[in-house]
Amino acid sequence: MSIINSFSDRRDLPGNPDIVLPRHRICIFVHGCFWHLHRNCKDARIPKTRAIWWSKKLEGNVARDKRHAAALRRLGWRVITIWECQTEKPERLVSRLQKLPASKPLV
Repeated sequence: MSIINSFSDRRDLPGNPDIVLPRHRICIFVHGCFWHLHRNCKDARIPKTRAIWWSKKLEGNVARDKRHAAALRRLGWRVITIWECQTEKPERLVSRLQKLPASKPLV
């Protein structure tokens, strides 16, 4: 079975994951580096204009992401985050995803 055939739209899960692989109990989030403050990424900078407002907004996004990931783990799901900057080198992203340990093969 192709991994494509195992995608699922599960809006009932915390955080509305972008991709859900129910057979493998994996939730994948694809995060923008700016909006989710990807640590050590050049794209994750607080704007100088209205810095306090932006800081609260973006740090709130990060806190919410952590709450959703924790809730999913408590429900028995594995949580994977793919960052926007990681999509710039698809071969590295594919390699990372192929290395995921799975109880059942991903492909």
